[in-house]
Amino acid sequence: MSITYLTEEGLKKLQDELTHLKTVQRPLISKQIAEARDKGDLSENAEYDAAKDAQGLLELKISKMEELLSSARIVDESKIDTSKVSILSKVKIKNLANKQEVTYTLVAENEADLKAGKISVTSPIGKGLLGKKKGEIAEITVPSGKLKFEIVSIDR
Repeated sequence: MSITYLTEEGLKKLQDELTHLKTVQRPLISKQIAEARDKGDLSENAEYDAAKDAQGLLELKISKMEELLSSARIVDESKIDTSKVSILSKVKIKNLANKQEVTYTLVAENEADLKAGKISVTSPIGKGLLGKKKGEIAEITVPSGKLKFEIVSIDR
Protein backbone atom coordinates (compact mmCIF):
# COMPACT_ATOMS: atom_id res chain seq x y z
CA MET A 1 0.00 0.00 0.00
CA SER A 2 1.47 3.35 -1.01
CA ILE A 3 1.22 6.49 1.07
CA THR A 4 -0.80 9.37 -0.35
CA TYR A 5 0.21 12.87 0.73
CA LEU A 6 -2.63 15.37 1.02
CA THR A 7 -3.24 18.87 2.24
CA GLU A 8 -5.73 19.32 5.07
CA GLU A 9 -8.13 20.78 2.49
CA GLY A 10 -7.72 17.75 0.22
CA LEU A 11 -8.25 15.32 3.11
CA LYS A 12 -11.41 17.10 4.22
CA LYS A 13 -12.75 17.10 0.64
CA LEU A 14 -12.19 13.34 0.36
CA GLN A 15 -13.80 12.67 3.74
CA ASP A 16 -16.84 14.79 2.78
CA GLU A 17 -17.22 12.98 -0.54
CA LEU A 18 -17.00 9.58 1.18
CA THR A 19 -19.64 10.62 3.70
CA HIS A 20 -21.91 11.78 0.85
CA LEU A 21 -21.48 8.46 -0.98
CA LYS A 22 -22.32 6.46 2.15
CA THR A 23 -25.19 8.57 3.48
CA VAL A 24 -26.86 9.82 0.29
CA GLN A 25 -25.87 7.72 -2.72
CA ARG A 26 -25.92 4.28 -1.03
CA PRO A 27 -29.49 4.63 0.35
CA LEU A 28 -30.64 6.07 -3.00
CA ILE A 29 -29.37 3.04 -4.92
CA SER A 30 -30.85 0.66 -2.33
CA LYS A 31 -34.21 2.35 -2.85
CA GLN A 32 -33.87 1.99 -6.65
CA ILE A 33 -33.11 -1.72 -6.26
CA ALA A 34 -36.13 -2.21 -3.99
CA GLU A 35 -38.43 -0.38 -6.42
CA ALA A 36 -37.15 -2.41 -9.37
CA ARG A 37 -37.56 -5.65 -7.37
CA ASP A 38 -41.19 -4.73 -6.68
CA LYS A 39 -41.88 -4.61 -10.42
CA GLY A 40 -41.77 -8.39 -10.73
CA ASP A 41 -39.69 -10.83 -12.79
CA LEU A 42 -36.02 -10.02 -12.13
CA SER A 43 -34.74 -12.09 -15.06
CA GLU A 44 -36.09 -9.57 -17.57
CA ASN A 45 -35.90 -6.44 -15.45
CA ALA A 46 -33.38 -4.00 -16.99
CA GLU A 47 -34.06 -1.44 -14.24
CA TYR A 48 -33.02 -3.96 -11.58
CA ASP A 49 -29.86 -4.92 -13.50
CA ALA A 50 -28.91 -1.25 -13.95
CA ALA A 51 -29.47 -0.50 -10.26
CA LYS A 52 -27.37 -3.52 -9.20
CA ASP A 53 -24.58 -2.42 -11.58
CA ALA A 54 -24.70 1.10 -10.12
CA GLN A 55 -24.54 -0.38 -6.62
CA GLY A 56 -21.44 -2.40 -7.53
CA LEU A 57 -19.70 0.67 -8.97
CA LEU A 58 -20.60 2.75 -5.92
CA GLU A 59 -19.28 0.13 -3.50
CA LEU A 60 -16.05 -0.08 -5.51
CA LYS A 61 -15.65 3.70 -5.37
CA ILE A 62 -16.32 3.71 -1.60
CA SER A 63 -13.79 0.93 -1.08
CA LYS A 64 -11.09 2.75 -3.08
CA MET A 65 -11.71 6.01 -1.20
CA GLU A 66 -11.51 4.23 2.17
CA GLU A 67 -8.22 2.62 1.10
CA LEU A 68 -6.87 6.00 -0.04
CA LEU A 69 -7.89 7.65 3.24
CA SER A 70 -6.33 4.85 5.29
CA SER A 71 -2.95 5.54 3.69
CA ALA A 72 -3.26 9.34 3.65
CA ARG A 73 -0.75 11.56 5.39
CA ILE A 74 -1.19 15.29 5.81
CA VAL A 75 1.70 17.39 4.55
CA ASP A 76 2.75 20.14 6.95
CA GLU A 77 3.05 23.13 4.63
CA SER A 78 5.24 25.02 7.12
CA LYS A 79 7.95 22.35 6.81
CA ILE A 80 8.25 22.40 3.02
CA ASP A 81 11.84 22.79 1.85
CA THR A 82 11.85 25.62 -0.72
CA SER A 83 15.43 24.93 -1.84
CA LYS A 84 14.10 22.27 -4.22
CA VAL A 85 10.78 21.34 -5.80
CA SER A 86 8.64 18.94 -3.75
CA ILE A 87 4.98 18.25 -3.12
CA LEU A 88 3.09 21.47 -2.26
CA SER A 89 5.86 23.62 -3.72
CA LYS A 90 4.63 26.62 -5.68
CA VAL A 91 6.93 26.67 -8.70
CA LYS A 92 7.30 29.41 -11.29
CA ILE A 93 8.74 27.98 -14.49
CA LYS A 94 9.72 29.50 -17.83
CA ASN A 95 9.24 27.57 -21.05
CA LEU A 96 12.57 28.09 -22.82
CA ALA A 97 10.99 27.62 -26.28
CA ASN A 98 8.44 30.45 -26.06
CA LYS A 99 9.71 32.32 -22.94
CA GLN A 100 6.25 32.03 -21.35
CA GLU A 101 6.18 31.85 -17.55
CA VAL A 102 3.61 29.90 -15.56
CA THR A 103 3.20 29.07 -11.87
CA TYR A 104 2.05 25.67 -10.62
CA THR A 105 1.54 24.15 -7.20
CA LEU A 106 2.50 20.48 -7.10
CA VAL A 107 -0.15 18.41 -5.33
CA ALA A 108 -1.27 14.80 -4.90
CA GLU A 109 -2.95 13.25 -7.93
CA ASN A 110 -6.48 13.51 -6.52
CA GLU A 111 -6.07 17.22 -5.71
CA ALA A 112 -4.88 18.23 -9.18
CA ASP A 113 -6.87 21.07 -10.78
CA LEU A 114 -5.20 22.71 -13.77
CA LYS A 115 -7.59 25.68 -13.75
CA ALA A 116 -6.48 26.43 -10.18
CA GLY A 117 -2.82 26.01 -11.13
CA LYS A 118 -2.47 22.69 -9.26
CA ILE A 119 -0.70 19.87 -11.09
CA SER A 120 -0.12 16.33 -9.92
CA VAL A 121 3.33 15.21 -8.81
CA THR A 122 2.66 12.09 -10.92
CA SER A 123 2.04 14.06 -14.15
CA PRO A 124 4.92 14.26 -16.64
CA ILE A 125 5.61 17.92 -15.77
CA GLY A 126 5.21 17.29 -12.04
CA LYS A 127 7.63 14.35 -12.13
CA GLY A 128 10.10 16.34 -14.21
CA LEU A 129 10.12 19.24 -11.76
CA LEU A 130 10.50 17.22 -8.54
CA GLY A 131 13.88 17.65 -6.89
CA LYS A 132 14.99 20.52 -9.14
CA LYS A 133 16.44 23.72 -7.68
CA LYS A 134 16.00 27.38 -8.64
CA GLY A 135 17.89 28.14 -11.86
CA GLU A 136 18.02 24.52 -13.01
CA ILE A 137 16.67 23.40 -16.37
CA ALA A 138 14.12 20.59 -16.38
CA GLU A 139 13.92 18.67 -19.65
CA ILE A 140 10.52 16.96 -19.63
CA THR A 141 9.11 14.46 -22.09
CA VAL A 142 5.42 15.08 -22.72
CA PRO A 143 3.12 13.47 -25.31
CA SER A 144 3.94 16.23 -27.83
CA GLY A 145 7.72 15.87 -27.41
CA LYS A 146 10.41 17.30 -25.13
CA LEU A 147 10.02 20.61 -23.33
CA LYS A 148 12.65 22.56 -21.43
CA PHE A 149 11.68 24.62 -18.41
CA GLU A 150 13.83 26.86 -16.25
CA ILE A 151 12.92 26.90 -12.55
CA VAL A 152 12.41 30.65 -11.88
CA SER A 153 11.30 30.43 -8.24
CA ILE A 154 10.14 27.97 -5.58
CA ASP A 155 7.77 29.03 -2.78
CA ARG A 156 5.29 27.36 -0.48
